Amino acid sequence: MQLLRIDDVTKTFGGVVAVKDVSFGVNEGEIVGLIGANGAGKTTLFNLITGIYRPDKGAILLAGEGLIGLSPHQITARGVARTFQTIRLFGNLSVLENAMAGQHCRTNAGVLGSLLRLPSQQREEEKILTVSQQYLQLTSLWSKRDELANNLAYGDQRRLEIARALATKPKLLVLDEPAAGLNDVETAELMQLIATIRDMGITVLLIEHDMKVVMKISDRIVVLDNGAKIAEGTPEQVQADDRVIQAYLGGEDVIEI
Repeated sequence: MQLLRIDDVTKTFGGVVAVKDVSFGVNEGEIVGLIGANGAGKTTLFNLITGIYRPDKGAILLAGEGLIGLSPHQITARGVARTFQTIRLFGNLSVLENAMAGQHCRTNAGVLGSLLRLPSQQREEEKILTVSQQYLQLTSLWSKRDELANNLAYGDQRRLEIARALATKPKLLVLDEPAAGLNDVETAELMQLIATIRDMGITVLLIEHDMKVVMKISDRIVVLDNGAKIAEGTPEQVQADDRVIQAYLGGEDVIEI
């Protein structure tokens, strides 16, 4: 079943066409890589999917329901969570508090319930803690739950942002360069984490400049060049596509899978 559908999406900024007539789908249970040179329109497309920008034309559907016109918070509540190219954590909050913040869109208790400590509020707080613990354990951060996010090593901060996104209970996890700045060991751990997330039933769409990561973990790859889609297929198909080789992989260069 197709979870995400992008149909003829275009976005311009002044006279610059950042995304031009892009169409593709992401099926449930897939890991789909989105690649292209700097300025190809990848992050702009992510911002369109997650409601930060609104396309000039086209349609974006999640499980058949339109996302265009919804706020980022509403899109998160529908089941789309993301991380960012530049880490955006609550630096002065603890690791646990950052993870708990991801549950905000799934809570119902209001101010009165919080003040009166109603049973419904207490049950909700217990659920928030349970979900946060689950994803901090998944990302190997539970032992650091009381540390401030600002004090974490860079690789741990990357994993915490993923844990917070997972705490929203997404159907689709959108990762913007999750391997950026990681060493070889951390990158290998990240690849295993993404595979585990997919095995949990969460669909993954990612931008990643590390081609070895993309080629090894993606089921399919979509390639953008100057805002337009120039190729789509399996890693093997994309690797062999002359348009991709010329536009992105660098002429005669070949990337081993």
